[in-house]
Amino acid sequence: MALVLERFSGSEPGPHVLITGGVHGDEFEPMAAVRYLIALFRTHPPLRGTVTLVPVVNEPAFLRGSRVGDDGLDLARTCPGRADGSPTQHIAFELSERIRSADYYIDLHTGGTRLRVLPLVGYMLHPDPKVLESQRRMARAFGLPIIWGTDPNLEGRSLSVARDACVPAIYAEYLGGGGCDPSGVDAYVAGCLRVLADVGVIADAPVASGALPIIVEDSRPGSGHMQVNHPSPAEGFFEPVVTLGQPVHEGQILGTVTDLLGRESRSIHANSSGLVLVLHTFARVESGTSVAVILPTELAGDRP
Repeated sequence: MALVLERFSGSEPGPHVLITGGVHGDEFEPMAAVRYLIALFRTHPPLRGTVTLVPVVNEPAFLRGSRVGDDGLDLARTCPGRADGSPTQHIAFELSERIRSADYYIDLHTGGTRLRVLPLVGYMLHPDPKVLESQRRMARAFGLPIIWGTDPNLEGRSLSVARDACVPAIYAEYLGGGGCDPSGVDAYVAGCLRVLADVGVIADAPVASGALPIIVEDSRPGSGHMQVNHPSPAEGFFEPVVTLGQPVHEGQILGTVTDLLGRESRSIHANSSGLVLVLHTFARVESGTSVAVILPTELAGDRP
């Protein structure tokens, strides 16, 4: 299955920027934002270089209304994929080819139907200083309130393909929960335009708020892997007792998991102090499901 995309080229040479949404089929704000950018560039094409826009990378997952397609594979763990593999493996292969052909890459996400994520822009802590500085600059230009640099060794992701190809790449997260929040769409459109202006593809972009972001660079193994934090000890009904963005301390109760009759309740405690960055808001959880991620604000600094 070929990726459905639009490409726009300017009247002058310049960089090639790839922007994708819908790597997961239940993340809708990115899809809407990329469609808006397509409509914008149909009437106001870039001045320099090329912009490639893919609103729904994972069409089979979108058609199911699910994070993953029928083969059960998570596209964000399947890159670089295989040309002769399952549908998700084939999509991962084509996406990886597109990433390698770009000069800059922006991958838009949300928490999907089960999670909510504080608005953030992130990147891998690339070992090449020039690539890392480009990513820091892109993240700053994007304009969300949290900037998160994380473990560069996570595999299977769109950003790990970009890492290996030395393509500066960022990703963004903005809430989630299964709807399509207009504020998230607007933030994504504005953020992409600011990055395009910063790298010289377009002349002007919306001005970001003057508020300084929280900047955390955390090189510890596994940082940035949202699906392995605070696993549920059992399947059942999850009830959080904290809210997204709330400061918490190590050992504080984040929520409880109970059986259907409420006879057995097990608490989940914060393994570190910081801000609740990600929270599982879908009440049904399986054993091992990550229910929360804590942003370690003790690592906050003034970069990028």
